[in-house]
Amino acid sequence: MIIGTIADSMARQVEAVGDTVSEAFFEPVIRLGVTGLARAGKTVFLTSLVANLMDRARMPGLLAQSEGRILSAYLQPQPDDTVPRFEFESHLAALTGAEPHWPESTRAISELRLSLRVKPHGLLSAFQGPRVVHLDIVDYPGEWLLDLGLLDRSYREWSEEMLGRIALRPAAGAFLSAARGASGKDSWEEADAHALAELYTRYLEAAREEGYSDLTPGRFLLPGEMAGSPVLTFAPLPPEDQPARRGLWREMERRFEAYKSRVAKPFFRDHFARIDRQVVLVDALGAIHKGPAAVEDLRQTLADTLAAFRPGRNSFLSRLLIGQRVEKILFAATKADHLHHVQHGAMTAIMEALVREAVDRAEFAGAETGAMSIASLRATVEETLQHQGAPLDCVRGTLLNADGTRGRMAAMYPGELPADPARLLNPAREGRRDWLDGEYDLMRFAPAELRLKPGEGPPHIRLDRAAQFLIGDKL
Repeated sequence: MIIGTIADSMARQVEAVGDTVSEAFFEPVIRLGVTGLARAGKTVFLTSLVANLMDRARMPGLLAQSEGRILSAYLQPQPDDTVPRFEFESHLAALTGAEPHWPESTRAISELRLSLRVKPHGLLSAFQGPRVVHLDIVDYPGEWLLDLGLLDRSYREWSEEMLGRIALRPAAGAFLSAARGASGKDSWEEADAHALAELYTRYLEAAREEGYSDLTPGRFLLPGEMAGSPVLTFAPLPPEDQPARRGLWREMERRFEAYKSRVAKPFFRDHFARIDRQVVLVDALGAIHKGPAAVEDLRQTLADTLAAFRPGRNSFLSRLLIGQRVEKILFAATKADHLHHVQHGAMTAIMEALVREAVDRAEFAGAETGAMSIASLRATVEETLQHQGAPLDCVRGTLLNADGTRGRMAAMYPGELPADPARLLNPAREGRRDWLDGEYDLMRFAPAELRLKPGEGPPHIRLDRAAQFLIGDKL
């Protein structure tokens, strides 16, 4: 195991040397990771970002565009032949067709290369011609990101943490009862392991519906070709002081370690460790709508998320010696179009407060971090209505029916977000069951019908500013 780890590390360092030398003397490459927690809108973000980088009329916040230095942008074959290509064209067609609909969500890793031809700027710009900058975008489920936190945990530590977190959640009742019944078993059959894993998976599915974010192991929700395999057939059990050598607890521990080495570690080695810019998309409005428990769970999950990153600055020497590090991390609260613009400042402040712990850790390590509220694709228009003799700032859009079809037009007022984020975060930390000073509603909107002019990408909110933060310095 030790020799294998050393060999993997040496192979990664050799690969990093090759990449670093290539980028230093030829065409620079930006490796952007796109992930997010459940229903955060990863697919829509990536589709709209690429479309707006190709047709940039709506991207004034990207300085290289506003200065007229981006000459062209075009898709190229991705560099990794073993990773599926992100289906940009079909997703864009879904969003911009005659009957627009939301594309399928991210269920596996995918990649796309967008190349930008850019004029240099500065004192030497008159002596240099345009250069090509490659943007390699890696899209992966947020559940996989949370799995990376398992690499530093033992089975005992993970079990204690998960059982403690879910102890008071009604959806976990059936699993918790079965886990207690399985405690101390010194003999078992495969059916026992399958039953526990199935109950735990059902809990994870229910927790996702209830707005919780701590959904590990993530592959239980997205098993793919691993469905039913022993590496996905385990569950947390109450710790035992002296577990039987051939007992169920030891077998669960063995499968947990196999999950780390066969599933989580290869993802980190082959994909995640090569990322140098990262955006984490968060459905903060959805968590607020679900209640204080979901908000506190989201805060803890975002803090845990940073443990998966290796934040810091990528100097030429550091990349040769210690490998790639994440230089910039953007935490973006999505669905800003569900709020009138007068509330966007409050939403951004809440997002900043949610990630404060994670941001402090990243900045200490030398990474640049940011938080903002965005809408990758604007699905609503703003409207001010009169309610009980007073103006009410709303948004109007086409509702999305439960079966995914387009419904009627409706206006929504989600409630007034507090200017002080502590009014949300403090009740969440205290374990309150409901908000004391208001309720926060949320509707599901279908994408709006678009009429795009030549050179225009899909309408958005602050996607240009997000792009400037993530890649602007490289352009």
